[in-house]
Amino acid sequence: MSLPLAPFLTVWAVLALNIASPGPNVLNTITTAMGSGRAAGLASAAAVAVGVGIWCVGMTFGMAALFLALPSTRAILTLIAICLLLWFATRYLCAAWQGWRGNGKKLAGRSGLSLRASFLRSLSVNALNPKALTTWVLILTLFPVARAGAGDIALLCAGASAIAFAIHAAYAVTFSTAPAARAYLKAAPAINATVGLFFTGFAIKLAVGLLS
Repeated sequence: MSLPLAPFLTVWAVLALNIASPGPNVLNTITTAMGSGRAAGLASAAAVAVGVGIWCVGMTFGMAALFLALPSTRAILTLIAICLLLWFATRYLCAAWQGWRGNGKKLAGRSGLSLRASFLRSLSVNALNPKALTTWVLILTLFPVARAGAGDIALLCAGASAIAFAIHAAYAVTFSTAPAARAYLKAAPAINATVGLFFTGFAIKLAVGLLS
């Protein structure tokens, strides 16, 4: 490692909040576990970890090359990150409001999925989720990729994959029954509101740093 621990912790914290909040990947893991059992849910969680690792490696090397070629793009991407944070915050706060108004999503278990089918389905959801792309554009503006060595990148991606698996495995084990899943959906508005406020605060912090 050539970088201090602080930027890793920042990225992992933002990533953990985004992974844990209700979205296509989380709902896929929960409905898979509900309908096809915990083992299938854990296979889904493993696929999320693999997908996050792939996104991390690809985006990290891409951003590193961009920053080395055009150092001035960091300020531009920081502005993009602020916009993405506010966009995420708006989406989460709107989802929270809809949930409190009784317009939240309903869950139906996906039955009959084998471990292989669960893994491939989850991997495809992760690969095609636009939230994944925008998330990595955001968090890699917070990480000094231009100064990162191979060990730093390996640690960043390993930590990201471990966080993704731990969160989704917890969902697969905890919410593998319909009553538990309904309890999660009941709590989803509060989760969305918390994440939305966190992202709003983070956007303000970045904006202050950009202007100072």
